[in-house]
Amino acid sequence: MAKMRMVEAIRAAIREEMHRDDRVFCIGEDIGIPSGFGGAFQATLGLSDEFGHERILDTPIAEAGLTGVAIGAAVMGLRPIADVQYCDFLFCAMDQLVNQLAKLHYMSGGAVKVPMVMRAPVGATMRGAQHAQSVESYFMHVPGLKIACPSTPYDAKGLLKTAVRDDDPVMFFEHKKLYGSSGVRSVKGTIDASGEVPEEEYLIPFGQAQVRRRGAHVTILASLLMLYEALAAADELAGEGIECEVIDPRTLVPFDYETLAASVRKTGRLLIVHEDTFRLGWGAEVAARIGRDCFDYLDAPVERLTAPDTPAPFAPPMERFYVPDAGRIIEAVRRLL
Repeated sequence: MAKMRMVEAIRAAIREEMHRDDRVFCIGEDIGIPSGFGGAFQATLGLSDEFGHERILDTPIAEAGLTGVAIGAAVMGLRPIADVQYCDFLFCAMDQLVNQLAKLHYMSGGAVKVPMVMRAPVGATMRGAQHAQSVESYFMHVPGLKIACPSTPYDAKGLLKTAVRDDDPVMFFEHKKLYGSSGVRSVKGTIDASGEVPEEEYLIPFGQAQVRRRGAHVTILASLLMLYEALAAADELAGEGIECEVIDPRTLVPFDYETLAASVRKTGRLLIVHEDTFRLGWGAEVAARIGRDCFDYLDAPVERLTAPDTPAPFAPPMERFYVPDAGRIIEAVRRLL
C-alpha cells in the first residue's frame, strides 16, 4: 500500500494503463508541456517525459476539437483518455458528447465501440460561475454514457482503470478540492482526501456503492466533496445519539439502487446531498426512485440538500453559503427526525 493524494492516484492509474496497453493515450489542454505542470491540476505531471508527446497530446483550447479527435480515435480502436481543464467547458463539446459519443454504438447496431474516457474537474473553488459547476446530472440524462464520481484516491485509481478498459464511453468527474494538487496548481480550501492505495493491480466494478459509515437512524447519500461533509456531520450527530449511515454512490450510471434501498428500509429516512443545484440535480432522480421502491418503509419524505438554483457566486462568503456543508447537513438530519 502507498499513501496517495487523489491526483497521484489518478496519475498512477493513467500510467499503469498506458504501460499495460499501448492503445491508451491522453489528449487535453496543457497536459504535456515540457517541464510544465501536467494539466490544470497535475494529473499528467511527468507523463509526457515518460511516454512521449505522441501519447500525451497537447491541444489548443478547443474542447469541441479535442473531443472530436478522441471520439474518432476510439472508433478506430484506440482508448483515449481526454480531459478538459474545467467541467464547464464540456458544454463547448455537447454535440460530440451527446450526439456522437453516446449514440454511435446504438446507431451502428453494436458494430461500433467508443471506448473513451472524458475526465473533468467539478465543483466550486472561488473561480466564479463559469468555472464552478457540478454537471453530473446533464450527462446522467444521456443514454449511452457511464458516469463515475470517485471520492477517495483508492476509488479514483480503481474506477479510472475500469473506465479505460470499458468498451462504453465514461464521463469521469473529479472534485477540485479533493485533488490535493500542490504549488501553482493548488486549490484554496482543499481538504486532505489522501488515503492508502494498493500498489498491485486492482479494479473497482461500476455500479457498486460503498457504505462509508454504518448507522440506524438516517441514510445520507453523498458524493465527491459532499461525502466528507456528510461524514463530518455524522461524527457530530453521533455525539447526540443519532447514528447516520453514509453511502458513497461512486458511480451514478450505473447506480447501485440495491445498496441504497437496503439502507433506507433499515433507517426509514433518506437525505441526499450534492453540490449540484436543487432543480433536476441528480438527487431528484434518486429521490423519485426511492420514493417509489421504498414507499412503505419511509418514515419521512426524502430530503435533498443541494446548492441553490442560482449560478455559483464568485465572492468567497457567497460561495460558502452556496455550497452545502456539515452544519446544514446536521440541520437537515434533525428536520428529518
